[in-house]
Amino acid sequence: MWSKKNRKNLRRCRGKNLITSNKIEPEFWSVSSKEVKVVLKAAGCSVKAIKKIRLLKYQACISYWNHKGGVCSGFFSYRLFPTWQKEVERLIEDCSDFKDLQLLNHLIKREFIYFYYQTEMEDAIHDALQNRLCVLKAMARQAVSDDLGMAIEWEYF
Repeated sequence: MWSKKNRKNLRRCRGKNLITSNKIEPEFWSVSSKEVKVVLKAAGCSVKAIKKIRLLKYQACISYWNHKGGVCSGFFSYRLFPTWQKEVERLIEDCSDFKDLQLLNHLIKREFIYFYYQTEMEDAIHDALQNRLCVLKAMARQAVSDDLGMAIEWEYF
């Protein structure tokens, strides 16, 4: 008979987002307090100064002083940080063929479904995916035309 813990692990989908699939490792980022302050203000927190930043595997634990002088802390998703967008765009640019891009596209679609993304960030990532797809298509067309040109040259030689 299975215990609750084992049954729970059987149903859990593993490797279905950018962190669990080890595509992005935010716990190793160097995040500045200036960037954190901007993110917290965008999230609606009144921040006077950053006290402590702890980068965990799935989220950032941030302690800060608010404008009333009190210390507040909370856990914030890495998906709020501009660094996250840069990392995702870097992953997209590193895709060298259609298969890699397709796998990454699948992960990103799941990200958009299950995690909160700011509209601007989601649009920018979607545009980067579309641009990379166009680049890969152009590279494929060029490779085919080059191969065809070489075959014709060999035929006439």
